[in-house]
Amino acid sequence: MSETAPIVSPRRDELLERAYGYVLEHGVAGLSLRPLAASIGSSPRVLLYLFGNKDELVQALLSRARRDEIDLLDQIRPGGDGDLGTVAAQLWRWLAAEKHRPLLTLWVEGYARSLVEPDGPWAGFARATVNDWLNVLAAAQPARIRRSRAGEAERTIVLAVLRGALLDLLATGDVTRTSRAIEKQLELLRDG
Repeated sequence: MSETAPIVSPRRDELLERAYGYVLEHGVAGLSLRPLAASIGSSPRVLLYLFGNKDELVQALLSRARRDEIDLLDQIRPGGDGDLGTVAAQLWRWLAAEKHRPLLTLWVEGYARSLVEPDGPWAGFARATVNDWLNVLAAAQPARIRRSRAGEAERTIVLAVLRGALLDLLATGDVTRTSRAIEKQLELLRDG
């Protein structure tokens, strides 16, 4: 990793957005600077100058993807005591939307790489996203439940079900079956 702070410039921001579009389409595993640079109207040398090295570029791309995730979570985050089932249903609708598949595929790729390369550019990505989602789910619980072990277990189950259904959906494209599974789990939550 570079010891210097990244360069801040409109050109860097522009190329980051273009590179983000590229990795949404092509993924980030095996990312090669030459094809990326050619696709986004730059050169490998400029990318290295602006981002420091390839690992820092990957980190910037994952941070950019996480900003999209946090924007979603901020839109769904309930004020005050919310309803975990309602928030989980809103999250699932967003996760199941076809237009979000590229972002979610990138998220899964970053998540998995974070687990197998914990010291690489992916470091901490999985843990950070788990915490982001658990915080949103916690905000959807009444305060008395939120602070309990049972509340922690409840939101962990909801997150596990959402994440599992998402992986299944990305693998199969079967929105109907995975959505039915989510609906069934949310019924159990409401009845529980």
